[in-house]
Amino acid sequence: MSTQTSIEWTELSWNPTTGCTKVSPGCENCYAETMARRLKAMGLKGYENGFTLTLQPDRLNEPLTRRKPSMYFVNSMSDLFHEDVPDKYINNVLSIISTANRHTFQILTKRTKRMTQYFKNKSLPKNLWVGVTVENKKHGLPRIDHLRQIRASTRFISMEPLLEDLGLIDLSGVNWVIVGGESGAKARPMKPTWVINIKDQCKKQGSIFFFKQWGRWGSDGIKRSKKANGRVLLGRIWDNKPQGNHLMKPAGPIAVR
Repeated sequence: MSTQTSIEWTELSWNPTTGCTKVSPGCENCYAETMARRLKAMGLKGYENGFTLTLQPDRLNEPLTRRKPSMYFVNSMSDLFHEDVPDKYINNVLSIISTANRHTFQILTKRTKRMTQYFKNKSLPKNLWVGVTVENKKHGLPRIDHLRQIRASTRFISMEPLLEDLGLIDLSGVNWVIVGGESGAKARPMKPTWVINIKDQCKKQGSIFFFKQWGRWGSDGIKRSKKANGRVLLGRIWDNKPQGNHLMKPAGPIAVR
């Protein structure tokens, strides 16, 4: 069933697929993998296969049963554009999103080439926000070029876990940027200068900046609980979100890398 989530930038999670495989350094300490194994051990329905990619067709209609307009993160426990998810099944997910137009849906992926190919020449529902993960320069930054090709009402980037200084970033066509440090026992540290660099570029280029968390490592470089380290950056909480729909055209030729 759709569930309330502690993820700061959304309200509910909806997982029409579960499970995934690792594709880049941002996946190394995957929270969803740890959670799936825990849920399997608890005997929770839908997690019999642990973190093996599994379609969950019985969950497809969940958003249709909720009357209150809500924000859904699609596949917090998976990646809709995983190579083992058939196009036909993705079509079913998009059909539900289009029908449940009182809700806003956020799809986030690291598999941007497949997402770009899938959405090519397609009209996206206005209540669908499309995002990519950007954890480093080598694997993450090229995903922004793919994101720009998608005609979405809102395009966003999740820079979590942020693993290095990203330097100069082209944020043209990007509405919203989420930044966060890694949590969990094996978390890698995130430096304040990396975050401030992104915040300043968001301001200059007109993207909305959202700071999710420091994670396991505080702004002072000390390892402690995620809750203790909090979300304060430069003396304040940064939790702005896009408002309404910002329909945008594709932003130039794609850079395939």
